[in-house]
Amino acid sequence: MKNLSKNLAISSAIAAGVAMVSSTTIAHAAKPTMEKCYGIVKAGKNDCAIKSQGTSCAGQAKKDGIGDAWIYVPNGKCEAIIGGSLEPKTDK
Repeated sequence: MKNLSKNLAISSAIAAGVAMVSSTTIAHAAKPTMEKCYGIVKAGKNDCAIKSQGTSCAGQAKKDGIGDAWIYVPNGKCEAIIGGSLEPKTDK
């Protein structure tokens, strides 16, 4: 019985240590910085107003790929997306 109590105490201590390490790792995960990416927005999914359409709210893009509609993407990813631009584009 004495060994059982000792094993239980050791197992509990190990489990508590693992839980503390796991929660510390999660708490310190940094949020990626974001940038505006123009020209890749799906209809109805824009993050803010669109001057060319006269909208004042998010989610009002009438079609896909409007040049001055934007969404936030992680820094450095916009120009890796086909049609993505860091500057507004004029639709042709």
